[in-house]
Amino acid sequence: MKLALTKERKTPPDKRVVLSPEICKEALGLYPDLEIIAESSDIRIIPDKAYEKAGIKVTDDITDYEVILGVKEVPIDALIPNKKYFFFSHTFKKQPYNRKLLQAILAKNIELYDHEVITAQNNLRLIGFGYYAGIVGSYNGIRTYGLKYDLFEMPKSKDLPDKIALVNELHKINLPAIKIVLTGTGRVGNGAKEMLDAMYIKQVSVESFLTEEFDEPVYVQLDVLDYNRRTDGIQKDMFDFFDHPEEYNGDFKRFTQVADLFIAGHYHNDAAPDFYTLDETKDSKFNIKVVADISCDIGSPISSTLRASTIADPIYGYNPKTGEEVDYKIPTNIAVMAVDNLPAELPKDASDGFGEMFLEHVIPAFFDGDKNGILLRARMTQNGQLTERYKYLQDYVDGKE
Repeated sequence: MKLALTKERKTPPDKRVVLSPEICKEALGLYPDLEIIAESSDIRIIPDKAYEKAGIKVTDDITDYEVILGVKEVPIDALIPNKKYFFFSHTFKKQPYNRKLLQAILAKNIELYDHEVITAQNNLRLIGFGYYAGIVGSYNGIRTYGLKYDLFEMPKSKDLPDKIALVNELHKINLPAIKIVLTGTGRVGNGAKEMLDAMYIKQVSVESFLTEEFDEPVYVQLDVLDYNRRTDGIQKDMFDFFDHPEEYNGDFKRFTQVADLFIAGHYHNDAAPDFYTLDETKDSKFNIKVVADISCDIGSPISSTLRASTIADPIYGYNPKTGEEVDYKIPTNIAVMAVDNLPAELPKDASDGFGEMFLEHVIPAFFDGDKNGILLRARMTQNGQLTERYKYLQDYVDGKE
């Protein structure tokens, strides 16, 4: 088995990598039949010389290698025909902006394995950068709050070397007695929670958050059943919500009336209820003035997320009366941080964590006959066709959707 780490070519550049030199060495020690090379890169957070020092060959030519590992989408003109590629293609939700990419992958007879659909048998994701998205998103949310109210200034996370440096910056500030609502209990939500805990912000129950006043900052972490209710009133578990989101009504309004800062770290199904709409933000009782939308689903389910923002310019304003983008510093407007590639702001930490998961869950599948179906479930294309699991994308590929 011959693996190649490709140079990231998407603009803006992404410094992350699937496998660090240390993970490469560990993988080679575990699997004697494995070969790994790295395509030379002046972008990667880990320099070429670090791979060479670890005994990994660095080259400009990876065409002889069977499997090519990347992070972001590979530009169409850089795709090598008849290879197996792993990267985030952003196509399995029928994203219009990547239709041509999936068409090219099929035309070039490429086997595409999307990181986002590498799952266990219960369909839960096995690898991802979500934990680091939560860490950076939580930091950025606190930073945004300080900037909106001119309380404090913090450096951008992209200008700091690692998670420890982010925590050190958070320790330098003093938050007023605000209420923070955090959605999500997965990797993203728990990454965000870790940063709030690192600030020694008190976690409180749903009931206390909704009914009590505090003389210190507090937060509540919500799972899906805290803000959704079945329409028939029957209480079931979260998996019922995941399987049948259309059978639920949203109940997030009660949190919007008491929270000051909303950190959105949930996974959202398009059939699930919205968190809040434009009409709801017009309500005089709507209290949220800062939103850190880590999930960044444009237009829905959070009406104030009008677009993805950028690492260079991460904050914009939302007028709750008109739904228009405005200056976030105006007191009546909502400040929105909606960067959609947050882990790229901590490229070294994110690469290390991702590589550990890839080594644990994916590389063994190359050598054990894929006994757990890891590769089978993640394989979107084969022999120039969509695989059975992804046939639902055919109309998208054909331009009919």
